[in-house]
Amino acid sequence: MSNPSVCCVIGAGDATGSAVAKRFAKEGYTVCAARRTEAALMPLVNQISAAGGRALAFGLDARREDQVVNFFNRIEAEVGPIEVVVFNVGGNVRFPVLETTAQKYFKVWEMCALAGFLVGREAARVMLTRERGTLLFTGATASLRGSAGFSAFAGGKAALRALAQSMARELGPKGLHIAHVVIDGLIDTDAIRANFPQRVAEAGVDGLLQPDHIAEAYWWLHQQ
Repeated sequence: MSNPSVCCVIGAGDATGSAVAKRFAKEGYTVCAARRTEAALMPLVNQISAAGGRALAFGLDARREDQVVNFFNRIEAEVGPIEVVVFNVGGNVRFPVLETTAQKYFKVWEMCALAGFLVGREAARVMLTRERGTLLFTGATASLRGSAGFSAFAGGKAALRALAQSMARELGPKGLHIAHVVIDGLIDTDAIRANFPQRVAEAGVDGLLQPDHIAEAYWWLHQQ
């Protein structure tokens, strides 16, 4: 039997994405989690199931238009009406600008900006039929200002912020709740600790952002 409340998390990674998925599952949503490799989602699906929730895993390359269209059509047809979509695809890579090839820049832009557009457009397409729905885009410090070595990432994230603003102004009056969330700080993950040890040491434990706290903010945004 289909659950009338579906939350799709695109980019359900091991930190923020997983925390958001668990938070919405806790509220009774059927979570449709997506990332490039479906098998990588099984720990998350199992954790949600063990806690009494319902979660489904989907392999998805959000840069590919046909895959995104098929994903939303499949969820609507086989799972239930989509009420919440969280776009949480990353792309946080560091290259000195002179070492940033066109291929590298384009790939980061695809992940941050193009994928966000495709997901946002298809989410809006199904939500507008019901004149309701929440679409949340995960941003970063780079959404507002660029840093040395992050020219590609900053460009992609700034584009995502502009997309979210445009969609909010166009679709907000039609019943859609759209927000762009700037995660301005280091998130407490194994990858961050491994790749930025000096910055982690400077921030200290209290200076790191906790995925569960971010997920709670996303839930509050949806409840607005």
